[in-house]
Amino acid sequence: MYDADSRGISYANAFLILIGLWIAGFIAGGILSIPVWVLMTGKRIMSMPAELLNPENINAVRVIQVVSTAVTFFLPAYFTALIINRRPGKLLGFTMQFNLRQLLLALGIMFGAAIAAASLAQLNELIPIPQNAADYFRELEDNYSAQVEAMTNIRTFGDYIISIIMIALLPAVFEETFFRGGMQNLLTRFSKKPWLAILITSLIFSVIHLSYYGFLARVCLGVVLGLIFYYSRSLWLTIAAHFFNNAIAVTQMYVLIRQGKPVKEALNETYPMWWGIIGLIFLFLLFIVFKKISATAVQKYTAPEDRAREEKWIA
Repeated sequence: MYDADSRGISYANAFLILIGLWIAGFIAGGILSIPVWVLMTGKRIMSMPAELLNPENINAVRVIQVVSTAVTFFLPAYFTALIINRRPGKLLGFTMQFNLRQLLLALGIMFGAAIAAASLAQLNELIPIPQNAADYFRELEDNYSAQVEAMTNIRTFGDYIISIIMIALLPAVFEETFFRGGMQNLLTRFSKKPWLAILITSLIFSVIHLSYYGFLARVCLGVVLGLIFYYSRSLWLTIAAHFFNNAIAVTQMYVLIRQGKPVKEALNETYPMWWGIIGLIFLFLLFIVFKKISATAVQKYTAPEDRAREEKWIA
């Protein structure tokens, strides 16, 4: 169907543009971190690798994280949408065509997904791999835990609020814009295979986090976020769900640190496998309701000229 807002670029070509801008953004994010580090710390760039975990550099690390994530994820998705469409926000899914029931259901779905994901993390632990690979992946996990702990540095309630913004809110906005609003959206539009698009996007979403022991858990979360976006057509709901998941983790860190316990306990939390079965049943039931309500919302809030196009998504 003809889209009056389209600039005439195919969705397949748009996907290639997105990947190109993503690679460019990744390089640019790394380059931009250098002047941020030098200006905010007054230290030489050669000291950066060894000084990143130093608590006195926490503000610089936080700004670097925000800048690099925005340049790597948010800007490539936005500029791709701008290149191919006259209404980039609408194409990405920044629309208000949802209601309170959908929002509450999305948060409930994310709660169930967190339980299922924690069980999958347990399954990840049980998969046999060579000892040298296990040692390498465990070292990566320990380094990640140390980096998160250094970036959060939650000692006061003010630190907690800053961490909620830096670790929960902004990554949710930037990553969802790229992965769901950009990658999954374009893959679905040109392949006409939404489940394939959701799975591919979820796999890439998990891979870029560089966590073997969290791989299956993040694939699960990616699929759930992808389904929320696919059924609702609203990126705000996936951002809210992603933020909710991240905020729970940050809150756990805050509570553990206040109790004098290591942050690693919150980051490496796992549940028994049978909990995952309960979580999946919970997810299935909630998605039945969410899909029905979302289909009604799309009918209600979408303009008549766009409705036929949107109905293809809720097939």
